[in-house]
Amino acid sequence: MKTFDPLLRWILTGALTVLVGATSAVAVELNSPDGKLVLHFDVPSKGSAKGCPVYSVRFQDRPVLADSRLGLELRDSSLTGDFEIVNQTTSTSDTTWKPVLAERATIRDHFNQLVVELRRAQPPQSRLRLTFRAYNEGVAFCYTVPEQPGLSSVAITREITQFAFNGDPTAWATYQAQGNYDPSQSQKGPPCGPVPLSQVQPGAERPLTVRVADDLYASITEARLVDYARMKLRLAAGSEHTLEAFLDAERGVNGEVTGKTPFTTPWRVVMVAGSPGQLLEQNELVLNLNDPCALADTSWIKPGKVIRAVSLTTKGGKACVDFAVRQGLQFIEFDAGWYGNENDPESDASRVHLDPKRNADPNALNLQEVIDYGNAQGIGVILYVNHRAMEKQLDEILPLYQKWGVKGVKYGFVNVGSQYWTAWLHEAIRKAAAHKLMVDIHDEFRSTGYQRTYPNLMTVEGVCGNEEFPTPVHNATLPFTRFLTGPADYTFCWYDKRLKNTHAHQLALSTIFFSPWQFLYWYDQPSAFDGDPALDYWKNLPTAWDETRVLQGDIGRVVTVARRKGAEWFLGSIAPADGKVQIPLAFLPPGQKFTAQIYSDPPPGEIGDKQVRIEERIVDAQTTLQSVIPPNGGQAARLIPVKP
Repeated sequence: MKTFDPLLRWILTGALTVLVGATSAVAVELNSPDGKLVLHFDVPSKGSAKGCPVYSVRFQDRPVLADSRLGLELRDSSLTGDFEIVNQTTSTSDTTWKPVLAERATIRDHFNQLVVELRRAQPPQSRLRLTFRAYNEGVAFCYTVPEQPGLSSVAITREITQFAFNGDPTAWATYQAQGNYDPSQSQKGPPCGPVPLSQVQPGAERPLTVRVADDLYASITEARLVDYARMKLRLAAGSEHTLEAFLDAERGVNGEVTGKTPFTTPWRVVMVAGSPGQLLEQNELVLNLNDPCALADTSWIKPGKVIRAVSLTTKGGKACVDFAVRQGLQFIEFDAGWYGNENDPESDASRVHLDPKRNADPNALNLQEVIDYGNAQGIGVILYVNHRAMEKQLDEILPLYQKWGVKGVKYGFVNVGSQYWTAWLHEAIRKAAAHKLMVDIHDEFRSTGYQRTYPNLMTVEGVCGNEEFPTPVHNATLPFTRFLTGPADYTFCWYDKRLKNTHAHQLALSTIFFSPWQFLYWYDQPSAFDGDPALDYWKNLPTAWDETRVLQGDIGRVVTVARRKGAEWFLGSIAPADGKVQIPLAFLPPGQKFTAQIYSDPPPGEIGDKQVRIEERIVDAQTTLQSVIPPNGGQAARLIPVKP
């Protein structure tokens, strides 16, 4: 059989289309493997955008993004216009891989790729490479500044990366990684939650989810952010419907990005789906855009549930270990205060010296005794370290914690935004892996999929979680915004009187919200436990999954997620606006009966405040659960196969 040129082969198979038009020498259309998504790339030869790279996106022949400009501004030059295409290469890839801990046991990585080499038409003839990928789940692209004469290093001051929408669609905006998505909670600052795109203010967080039409959604985010400034979003100058990326910096650090050539940026990602639920089901796209696992041995990386030991005493730590054994938890965590005042630059994270504001008895905690006690019963200890101590002592404390028998570290109040701190923090993840320590990163950090490459990155915060007691509307928005980029540490509460939502809501969220480490009982202590049978749901709850299905999704209104571990299914549903919910169980294997343990809100007056109604029934794939969920309530279910 004759061997075709790769470009011709792609044209023949329909993955790539070359178009010749009046304003363009050569325009290219890159199709997703299923043909539903089409990315159009062009360098116009005429008009106001002459020589400027542009792309657009269509889904099922409907516009998602109109012509959107691409380019980089460098400190000493510009890579934004006067370009011509000098070469293009194509490829396709279809593989599967097994994540260590994720929302599904296997992930398919299937895409068509186009690499375009651009050269400035006029001297200096600088070059720029653009790599595009079209997945069934969305499109992604990144820039590479190749090694070339006169350009051995780069200083990127600005990206000309646009996302141009038609009309004024609704966007779900927040401006902090821990921001609230419920507009009723907006006080100071720009409006959050659903707003017209034209009202999005500078500094919008990623992912930014946009309703293009009632049956068409997009979400803009980034992937493989490892050594680069964080991307945030704002409206482009002179446009009410075009977003642009800008390079963020925090704490007064310049947002400029520097590096040696060849230098490649993170991926800019546009997730596309026909519904919000499909966006969540397809969130493996962010993982696929990261490098494969770099660790030869991952056997020491373990998922689980965590309780925080707040007493900072030996007795309290052991009580948490005993509680963890009884209630099916796998870890306890010592938070701020175990090595002194976390905000004191003189505090030493290599030894125990209690913060007197948290415990006035300096001899109250024998940490090594608690670590040994926990390890003897299969319960690991996690230690919190504030960024102040991390930045001074990281290379000292990581091998020390490994020697102590600690299983993980929680990095707190980390610096984020600039290239320097992005690179520093990802190096801190790699250094922890070298000492077989798992990592939880707290405060303003959102993951961009690095847990594929270093799966010891268990979870991150970057979410307005239960510490802030958010509303059910916020909780019903998170799955289709924040959770599109990966796990979040929501820090669940149970007994705290400040809870705005019911206990059934809490149970449901623990299945809806994914995190390989689920922190439970955040403001609670073992002494508060009163034998509540509803907590059997948390006792049996896995935190990493073999399969995930999003059964219902309407942003801020209703969400139902089903997840499978082995043969069992766990289901969570909340409905702040749509109280009567029908949940078909058609995802169950045909012909198989299940015992459904259902945890729901009782009718008013049936039992006491914040209690949970528990019932059992036999269900199968033909069953539809008819649920009445109050605005602040929820429903959870554990589905156990019935043995023949």
